[in-house]
Formats: sequence, C-alpha cells, structure tokens
Amino acid sequence: MRVVALLVGMRAACVLLASSWLAGTGADSSSSGRWWGIANLASSVNHLTDSKHVQLVLDPSLALLSRRQRRLIRQNPGVLHPIATGLHSAIKECKWQFRNRRWNCPTTQSPSIFGKIINRGCRETAFVFAITSAGVMHAVARSCSEGTIESCTCDHRHPGPGGPDWHWGGCSDNVEFGQAFSREFVDSSERGSDLRYLTNLHNNEAGRTMVYSEMRQECKCHGMSGSCTVRTCWMRLPSLRVVGDLLKDRFDGASRVVYANKGSNRASRRADPRHLQPENPTHKPPSARDLVYFEKSPNFCYYNRKMGTRGTMGRSCNSSSPALDGCELLCCGRGYRTQTEMVVERCHCTFHWCCHVSCLNCTNTQILHQCL
Repeated sequence: MRVVALLVGMRAACVLLASSWLAGTGADSSSSGRWWGIANLASSVNHLTDSKHVQLVLDPSLALLSRRQRRLIRQNPGVLHPIATGLHSAIKECKWQFRNRRWNCPTTQSPSIFGKIINRGCRETAFVFAITSAGVMHAVARSCSEGTIESCTCDHRHPGPGGPDWHWGGCSDNVEFGQAFSREFVDSSERGSDLRYLTNLHNNEAGRTMVYSEMRQECKCHGMSGSCTVRTCWMRLPSLRVVGDLLKDRFDGASRVVYANKGSNRASRRADPRHLQPENPTHKPPSARDLVYFEKSPNFCYYNRKMGTRGTMGRSCNSSSPALDGCELLCCGRGYRTQTEMVVERCHCTFHWCCHVSCLNCTNTQILHQCL
C-alpha cells in the first residue's frame, strides 16, 4: 500500500509539474523556426502520454515553444505527437526532394534543425517553411480522423445524397482543423513586421494551401457479389510526397519579392502580405501557392562556417549524368574520385512449399564516385 501511495503521489507531482511548466513562465521565443527543435521530442524517452487527458512532458525541447504554442498543446490533448510526427515527415520529404542538389537539406541536432540557412531569405528557406507548415497541417488533419486528438474528429461537412450512384459517408480527413491549427501554431512563432516576417508567413501559408488544394475524393463500393451498385465517398488528404513534389516545382519557379510601401508611412508600419511585390515589375504578383524569397542563395559548393554551408566535398555523384546529380555540376567543377567496393547481396532466391525461401550470396562490384 505504501508503494502504491508513493507511485500515486509521484504521478500527481509529475502532472502538476508538467501542467505548470507548460503554462510557461519564460519569455516567448522570437526566433523563426525555433519550434522545429521539438523534432528531437519524438524519440525522447521523457515524453509520456497518460489516459486521463494529461500529457506529461518533461523534455527541454518544449522550452523552444512560445506561450501561445504551449497553450495550444494544452488545449488540444493528443496534438503534440502529430506535430512532432508531421515535422519529421517534412524533414524527410525535404531531404528526398533535394537529395541530388548541392544543398541537400542538411539537418543538425541543434534546436534550429536546418542550421544557419534559416537566417537567410533565399529559395531554400522558403521551401523549408512551406514543407514544415504543410507537414504539421497534414499530420494533425490525419490524426483528427484517426481519433487521436481529443478536440477534433472526422470532417462531417459533406451532408446530403452526394451523386446519382454515390453518397457521402466514411470519415473525411479534417483538413479544416489541420489548416487552422497549423496556421495558429506555426505562424505564432513569427515576430516582426519586416520583409523576412512577411515572406515566412507567405511561405507557411503556401504549404498549407498546397495540402488543402490537393484533397481528393475517395470511395468504397458496395453491392452484391462485388458489384458497385453504390459508393460511399469521403475526402482524403494527399500524400506528403505529392505536396513535396508540387512545392519543389514552386521552388524552381519561386518569386523574388520586395516590400512595396503603399499608402502613408503610418499605414506602412503594419506588415501586410499584400505588400509583397515582385522585384521585377514586369512579373506578376506571387499567388497563394507560390514560394517567395528576397535574397540570393549562398554558394553551396564550399564549406562556409559563417553562412552555415557544408559544401559538396565527399558527396556521391553520378559520373554519367548531365543533370544536377552529375559529378560535373554537383562537384562544382572540382573533379571527383572513383573507388570500387565489393558488396555481398542475396540473390537467386527460391520459394519452397511450404514455407521457406532459400537464397545464394552473390558478390558484386560497385563503382562509387565522390566529389573532391
């Protein structure tokens, strides 16, 4: 009995500590992207969730959140894990999209995650903000339909018969809640009224707009003997790969913008995304889906500690490709080294009834090229 009482007392103390800590007594973070540091939270052993509406969070990563962000976590039990999951998915997608480029979306274990590139206003920064905002929206919207967030459920905004051979039903992903939550949570980390502030907010919204616009109807057939007499349909999120592909296209055609001062000086003190205008007056203004930036990208060919660039030395390249992954472009004309290595792989596998698979070991020679 004493042991049980002690455990109950410790549990209550942890709940009280977590609740008071999440209430936040420190100053809000004013650095863009500091919340990305919670990417380290997903693998933390100190992150616990109990079954009584209380999240026990004893992890220093959450100190990177603003008061408003911590309040949103308290108000939406179960949302912390989708946020961290969405961020991890966004990081993975960023690395995939830029795997063959000089800047390959490198990350660090520091709270900034993406390094010093975030301090710049270049194309790469625009993509990072868009994909992370989209990742949070995507994960939260999906978690609503899975029932893991207590403050939201499936999206039931599609009443009525639907069509001649189908009707609304099932469980639609709650994209409305996901978009609203991502806008409030992600954008709240931005402070200021300058061009950097406006471009970050625009790119955050561009990522969310891409997720929203790619929602698709998904249906399931009903009928005797496999016939499709009637279908039940619902709205389904796109995969984050689809969103990443579309944002990558927007990255290649990103708009360089300036802050256009409209009206009096007093009015211009209020930051307004509508004041973002193309640097080239002959270009059309950026749309809601376009990525925007305001300064050139650094030289990613060489290591530069001040700029936070790692360079391409040691990167694997394709000697026969004329594209960006080719040794000539990826190595920035410095040349590359070639080496061979022996790789043992399973081969000539045969299935034996029932149920065994036997394979041979084959030794293959691989030729690798690395930038000098």
